[in-house]
Amino acid sequence: MALNGKIAVVTGAAQGIGKAITELLLQNGAEVALLDTNKTKGESLKEALDQLYGEQSTLFLHCNVESEEEIKAAFQKTLAKFGRIDILCNNAGILNEVEWEKTISINLVAVVRCTYLALEHMNKMTGGQGGVIVNMASMAGLSPAKNCPVYTATKHGVVGFTRAMAAASTAAGYGVRFNAVCPGSVQTELLTSLSNKLGQFFQLADEFQKYAEQMCLR
Repeated sequence: MALNGKIAVVTGAAQGIGKAITELLLQNGAEVALLDTNKTKGESLKEALDQLYGEQSTLFLHCNVESEEEIKAAFQKTLAKFGRIDILCNNAGILNEVEWEKTISINLVAVVRCTYLALEHMNKMTGGQGGVIVNMASMAGLSPAKNCPVYTATKHGVVGFTRAMAAASTAAGYGVRFNAVCPGSVQTELLTSLSNKLGQFFQLADEFQKYAEQMCLR
C-alpha cells in the first residue's frame, strides 16, 4: 500500500484503533492530521511519531467532532500545512447506552458532518482531486448486539450511509471512494468499564464476549 504524498485526516486518532490507523498510514508514506478531544494523549502521540517519521509528517489538532466549526477549522489547518486532503478516516466513536444521545451524535451525526465537510475539498465536481473516505463501523453494524441497542443503531447507520454515499459518488462523479470497516471486539478504551456504560442493559454485559465470539465464527 503505497501512500507517498497522500494526506490523511483521522478522527479519534490519539488512541485505540485510530492510533493504529495513523501509524499504518505513516508507515506507508502518508502524512497525517490527527484529530482528537484528548489533548494530552494527542500531543504525546505526535511527539512519539515525530521521532519515527519527522515532525513535518504529522499535525495534531484538538478537535471535537460534534462541533461543525471545530471540524471546519481542523480541515483548514490541514490544508494550510499539507495543501490537500486525500483520505478521511471517520474513526471517532463511543459506546455509552446511558448517554445515548451523545453516542448518536459522535458515532453517526459526526460521521455525516465530517464526510460532507471533507467533500467540500475532495469532490471532483466542485474542484477537488477525489480521494477516499473510510468510515469506522463495527460488527454491530452487521448484526445486532443486544446489550447496546443505540450503539448498534449508530453502526448500522454508518454502514447504510457509507453504501449510499458510495452509490452517490459513482452516479454523480465525485471521484471519492467510500468504505466502511466493521471490526470485531478490540480491547481498547471503548470497552473500559463497559458494564457502567450499558445503562438498563447492564445485566447483559457478559453477552458482549459471547456476541463477539459468535460473529468471529461466521
